[in-house]
Order: sequence, then C-alpha cells, then structure tokens
Amino acid sequence: MPPKPKGDAPTTSGVKPGMEQLIPIINRLQDIFSRMGFANIDLPQIAVVGAQSAGKSSVLENLVGKDFLPRGSGIVTRRPLILQLVNGPAEYGEFLHKPDRKYTDFEEIRAEIDADTERIAGGNKGISDVPINLKVTSPHVLNLTLVDLPGLMKVPVGDQPSDIVKQTRKLIESYVMKDSCIILAVTPANIDLATSDALQIAKQMDPKGIRTVGVLTKLDLMDEGTDASDILTGRLMPLRRGFVGIVNRSQHAIESRKSIAEAHVSELEFFQNHEAYKNLAGVELGTKALAKKLNQTLMVHIHDCLPSLSRRINALTEKTRAQLATFGET
Repeated sequence: MPPKPKGDAPTTSGVKPGMEQLIPIINRLQDIFSRMGFANIDLPQIAVVGAQSAGKSSVLENLVGKDFLPRGSGIVTRRPLILQLVNGPAEYGEFLHKPDRKYTDFEEIRAEIDADTERIAGGNKGISDVPINLKVTSPHVLNLTLVDLPGLMKVPVGDQPSDIVKQTRKLIESYVMKDSCIILAVTPANIDLATSDALQIAKQMDPKGIRTVGVLTKLDLMDEGTDASDILTGRLMPLRRGFVGIVNRSQHAIESRKSIAEAHVSELEFFQNHEAYKNLAGVELGTKALAKKLNQTLMVHIHDCLPSLSRRINALTEKTRAQLATFGET
C-alpha cells in the first residue's frame, strides 16, 4: 500500500546529512552556465521523455502541485523546459530570462511559457533546442531539477516542419545520451510496453537500464480485469531503478477544474482500494512516492557525478584564464 501523506510538507528521510544541498548547488550552477552560454558542461539532471499522449505534463504538474504548463492538441512542448523545484516557505515561479519578476499566478507562468516559446521557436509548431529556465519555489515540493522535452511523435501534423519527427528525436537524444542524465520514461499503462516510445529510446541510450526510472500513467484506464502489477514488480520489464505507478487527472477532471490536491487524494484512494495494488510489497505508487524517489535518486546521482564534474569545471576555468591572459592587462 502506498504510504499515507503526513501533512503537506514533503520529506527526504534516509538521505545522508549534507546531501540535501547538492540539488540547490547544481541549480545555481545551471543558472550561471545558462547566463554565460556554457553548453558543454553536462550537469546532473532528470530528463522527462514520453510520447505526446503519455501524460508527461500531468506528471510534472502533479509534482509541482499547480496547473502551469501549456496544453492543447499536437506538439505543445516545443522547447526544453528546465524546471527547478525548490522547497521554500513561499509559492512562486521565476524565469531566468525575466530575473526581476516573481510570478505568484501560475496561469501567468503558463502564458509566459507560451509567449517565450513562440518568440524563440516561432508560431508554426516547430521546435527549438534553446531551453526555458523556470524555477518554482513552494513548501509543497522536494528539491528537483527536471527537463521537460518535446513529446515523441510518429508523423508531422498540420503545419509542422516535414522533418519534425527527426528534429524531436535528435533533441531528446542530445539530453538522454549523456551519462549525467537520469531518464524519466513516462509510459501509459494501457498500451503494450513493447511499443512504448519512451522505453525504446531509454533502452537505446541506456541499454543496461542504470539511468532509467519508469513511470506508468493511466493505471485507472486499463481494461477491466487487467492490471500492471507484473510491470511494477519488475517481472515483465526489469529496470534497475524500477517503475512508479501514478494516476493523473482525466481530461474531464482538468476541464472541470479539479484541483491537483484533490487529485492526490483520489490517487491515494485508488491504490488503497484496488485489489491488485493495495498489498503490493516494495512497489512505489503515487505522486508523493515518485517525488521522493526522484529527489533521492538525483541527490545520489549528483554525488556520484561530483568528481568528473569538478574536473570539467576546473578544466573550463583554466581554459578561460588562459584566454583572458591573451588579452593582456588593461
């Protein structure tokens, strides 16, 4: 049975002292490198991968606890969104490209994502590899760095560029091919896993499965009499880091303005009352379990990456100093 939530404040029990600061440090480095245009430093982060209809946006909004991502038909995420979640006493968002403004209205965050996407990627549903950097501070989140990537697709639609499928895959691969990247492979439970775009690209980029966390969405939409227990327990498709099962809001619930807090309660009730899931031992179920797993996974991953990251930063520092020396004294 999934653990019962204990109030609104998330916890990171089981983490070694001092490791809680690793994600905020990486977030600060991410901001500095983005401002300075250093694209060749691969920072540890989690890339969210899935088909357009897999439920990626709902997963991210569940983790944040707010509706803030653009929605619609076809390709919606057209630029990488580097989303930094920061546990703090107030609730607001900040864009790196608008450093002097704090957004307390998350509908305005959604509008700014739309506006800046169109400014960089244009209005013809094309994509761009120039990321949007958004930091969300809230008492209801755990520290995380996530990169939301365009959804994988099969064919161009409408006025999309003819090579949009190739462009999208190339952009996604540029993130998930790096050893510093944890792959969050989002897959609906009501499809054949053998056809999962997210799991296919994860297997290609991470053949040993050591960097991949599986997320199964739409568990509540599976055919009657079927369940995903074989997947969640690793019997059908083993992943070193395992799968987490979650239940997103339905489209009807979103349109009727059902809050994410209410959705979390419904999700918990679903798992507690479902015969196949309520007694699954050692299986992580629910959004709160996913947030905790990703937080701890990222902290450990950053810790493991620190030696190589330190070497790369030192090499970049020495190279920059050498370049500055060629300019002479002023």
